[in-house]
Amino acid sequence: MKNTKEQIFKLGKIGGLTLPNRIIKAGCFEGMSQNEGVTPALLNHHKKITAGGTAMTTVAYCSVTYDGRAFEHEMWMREDLIPELKQLTKAIHENGALASIQLGHCGYFASPSVIGKRPMGASPKFNLFRLSYCRQMSQQDIEEKINDFVKAAEIAKTSGFDAIEIHAGHGYLLSQFLSPYTNKRKDEYGGSLKNRARFASEIIKGVRKSLGKDFPILVKMNLRDGMNGGLELDESIEAAKLFEQAGADAIIPSSGFTSKTPFRMLRGKLPISGMVANQKKWFMKLGLLLFGKMIVQEYPFDKLFHFDDASKLKDAVNIPVIYIGGITSAKDIKTILDAGFDFVQLGRTLILDPDFPNKIKRNIELTNNCDHCNRCVAAMDGSGVYCVSGEKGFLE
Repeated sequence: MKNTKEQIFKLGKIGGLTLPNRIIKAGCFEGMSQNEGVTPALLNHHKKITAGGTAMTTVAYCSVTYDGRAFEHEMWMREDLIPELKQLTKAIHENGALASIQLGHCGYFASPSVIGKRPMGASPKFNLFRLSYCRQMSQQDIEEKINDFVKAAEIAKTSGFDAIEIHAGHGYLLSQFLSPYTNKRKDEYGGSLKNRARFASEIIKGVRKSLGKDFPILVKMNLRDGMNGGLELDESIEAAKLFEQAGADAIIPSSGFTSKTPFRMLRGKLPISGMVANQKKWFMKLGLLLFGKMIVQEYPFDKLFHFDDASKLKDAVNIPVIYIGGITSAKDIKTILDAGFDFVQLGRTLILDPDFPNKIKRNIELTNNCDHCNRCVAAMDGSGVYCVSGEKGFLE
């Protein structure tokens, strides 16, 4: 057991950054930006996470621009947010932890009622969840979004963040370009995998040039989209290589497409009642209540459910690969580190109990007792993420 503890609490590097241990809080949307920025709830959430011993916490989904949001209570990056972000990073640093921020854009999954206009995407596409039909991005749109990602990354660095995570997975904008399901373009951003990865690669290159060679750039991407016509493992491996060449310091391989297979990235139960309760529009409530289980597919939970696919991607790149998916104990973390992964990201484990890292340092046999009900996911659409099990969800 001493070896397990030494492995987990050993220093690790991403780019020019040294992390105090191998546990990173995953970028799970908190649903705590009711002011489109940093609320006391968001600040306290990450203070609790980092007080519990996590090496680095990821402030989840921050849109690079106003038009990239799916919900009113999502953060979007702008210069007047810097004072609030500095308060957040200062609080995280005071707990001895590091701060990362996840930068993305919803693309065709953006809500017309939130952004006040028609969403845009890689190609025209109807979105059942938004009842919207997006327009295809022009070359000018693409150039503007590259600049927006770079500007957002610059603001993050100025605000005291130690790393950024570019969200190129889960069916959001960069994922929409990567996936043949949503990318039907005939120009240099469509067709071959190299073309479909060009947009994300140009963003990585732009951020790298702006922030310098040592600032850590993490990229979250899909192993598989999980539906017919979507991105599959062979292409995701090639995309990861392209992202490494573009300047990424680490890859976070996940799965699932928000508008088609959202619970593939989570596994476990469908929290239909909670999702219904947090919908504001009556027709969305009715639709989820009547057809939720037909529209949203359920995936049974298995330990380390991304392990096989993520291992193949890891073996194909020369930068750190951060494992996420189905970790519930120190033993699971050891399995991942033994397999050659550099770090792990934890989501629901830390939502259930932010003190998990400190607790396993004291008792390496500790096992998380999350039942994967996913009601925390439903809560993100309401007043903010929380675990209904609270502090009682551990077995010793």
